[in-house]
This record gives sequence, structure tokens and C-alpha cells, in this order.
Amino acid sequence: MKNQYETVFILTPVLSEDQVKEAVKKFRDFITENGGEIVWEEDWGLKKLAYPIQHKKNGFYHLIEFKYDPEKIKRLDLEFKRDERVIRHLIVKLDKHAIAWNVKRREKKQQKNA
Repeated sequence: MKNQYETVFILTPVLSEDQVKEAVKKFRDFITENGGEIVWEEDWGLKKLAYPIQHKKNGFYHLIEFKYDPEKIKRLDLEFKRDERVIRHLIVKLDKHAIAWNVKRREKKQQKNA
């Protein structure tokens, strides 16, 4: 049985646009190649950090919502830790209330963009 998760990761600001896309693709592919299913994805772009991390004040934020086997989630966490382009990451398991809230948020965003 797969659980639904959400991950937000911050990439170092010294990367080019192509390098950011390549890093995001790496994690997206890692999830799908290991039996996961991507539900939603958002690129939040370059944002100011709340506090400096590794002497950097900005970072490229990216969110991925996905369904994944809970036994494999540690491998994904390790993949984030091993990648030097990632300065911070967080993986959260979503409960039914968070999933419902995310669905509403997506619908509002899609209506706004339509």
C-alpha cells in the first residue's frame, strides 16, 4: 500500500536554470522508477531563505506531491542527502485532511490560471 507524501527541497542558488531542471528531473525520475506516482508538482522559483544556509541567502524551491511505498522513503531521503545541490529538504507523510486541503488548493490555483 502506498502512502501520499509531499516533499519540498531547496537547491543551491549558484545553479543555472538547466542545472535546476536536471536536479528536479533526477528526483522526479527516482520517485517514478522506484514505483512512485507523482500527483502534483510546483516550481516555486528562487526565493530568499529565512536564514543563511551554507552562507547562501537564496535558493530554488521545488515541491513534489507523490504516492510512494513507505518502506522506500528512507532511500529517497538518502538520495536528497547525497546530492550536493540540495541545501535543505523535507519529506512529509500526508493524512486525509492534508490531502483534501491540497486538492482544494490545486483546484483554486487551476481556476485562477484558467
